[in-house]
Amino acid sequence: MRQHVNPLSKNFEVIESIPSLNILFDNPKLPLHLDIGCAAGDFLFDLSLINSNWNYLGIEIREKLVKNAQLKVKERKIRNLYFLFGNANNILENHECKFIIENAKSISFNFPDPWFKKRHYKRRIIQPEFINILSNSMQKESLIFIKTDVKDLFNYMDRTILNNLNFVTLDKVNLKSEKCFNPNRIQTNREMYVIENKLCIFERIYKKI
Repeated sequence: MRQHVNPLSKNFEVIESIPSLNILFDNPKLPLHLDIGCAAGDFLFDLSLINSNWNYLGIEIREKLVKNAQLKVKERKIRNLYFLFGNANNILENHECKFIIENAKSISFNFPDPWFKKRHYKRRIIQPEFINILSNSMQKESLIFIKTDVKDLFNYMDRTILNNLNFVTLDKVNLKSEKCFNPNRIQTNREMYVIENKLCIFERIYKKI
């Protein structure tokens, strides 16, 4: 069941203050992965505990999920994981938050809300303006990962990203394990559900050039 939250609501216009990487993580020099739409954060918890040589930052629009995830991080004393609440578009277009994109080695969009109705396409997380923001601040060679079980959404995301000439597709076979935020191929809850039900998964990797 997908839980819908309107990302265009005025409730998300106010952005919380975000500490520097030195405060967010025990070792800010580790490569940073950003997961947009991280839900309850189960995927990032698994990643952070197995891959201590990466820092992980999740952004989620449902405040209750973020508060619960932040509490778990504190209780488990995990120092390479942090969660932010809010609309990722609003957060990352804010000048004071630009350092997040500038330091991210990779960004993932895992099974984002498809917003099936055409009049709601503007609510989809990947928008041309948002990709431009990422393009203007991401380091060269940094990566974007998309994954969904909705073919129409995949086509939309793929087209939107490739319309920006600063991104090209990257074949999985050319992805070096040391540059991958998920070398053990840990699956999200949604991915496990899709595989269990024998549904199709559409995914692609893009490189900033």
